[in-house]
Amino acid sequence: MGTDRSVIAVIPARYGSQRLPGKPLIDLNGKTMIQRVYEQVKQARMVDSVIVATDDERIMDSVAAIGGHSVLTDPGLQSGSDRVAAVIREIEADIIVNVQGDEPLVPPALIDETIQGLFETPDAGVSTPVCVITDVRDITNPNCVKVVVDSSGRALYFSRSPVPHVRAAADPAQWLESYTFLKHFGLYVYRRSVLEQFVTMERTPLERAEQLEQLRLLESGVWIQIVQTMYESLPVDTAEDVDRVRSILKNISER
Repeated sequence: MGTDRSVIAVIPARYGSQRLPGKPLIDLNGKTMIQRVYEQVKQARMVDSVIVATDDERIMDSVAAIGGHSVLTDPGLQSGSDRVAAVIREIEADIIVNVQGDEPLVPPALIDETIQGLFETPDAGVSTPVCVITDVRDITNPNCVKVVVDSSGRALYFSRSPVPHVRAAADPAQWLESYTFLKHFGLYVYRRSVLEQFVTMERTPLERAEQLEQLRLLESGVWIQIVQTMYESLPVDTAEDVDRVRSILKNISER
């Protein structure tokens, strides 16, 4: 790994989903979703070990079938971050990577870049990746989370709304010509102490308004370092996303 700091990646994988029940076990061209994610994370050079944090024994069985490690967590936990924090209580690790269980195409190099971003920013408590938005539709899409940063790469705000508002361009189609908008990926690298503190905090007003838990950190004064990347990823939230991922995997296998 090239560092004396221990890094553990935890993949929260909940069985229940309003739009895609049993999402972690969906078949993606011969492998389950959770297997795809697990195998991608295992390839990250800076990660020492990988654990799946789940609320369902069927997911545990799926992980065990590929020789992976999983931990059964309380089904009543509210968020993926709570699930990650529950897993690491009995594990020694300085840096904790939270990789969403619905990111079957997450690039291992993206994980490494984000970990490196935290290592290089001693005052930051968390690092998280973004990429430049190239499709104007993403600016107004509430499922695409935008982030604005300061000159040092520190997050100023995350929003489902178009931020910033480009006042000089009346047509949103022209906004990409006026400003470099950034799309946030739901991958986080925490210092252990920050994660442990985070899950004890009350939900904050901005978090409740936007339904974005990282705003709890910002409202509490935690430095979130933004790592800009050239990589892309495709979280699976809908049946259409499943079809897109299957198509991408098919194209990769045929190369």
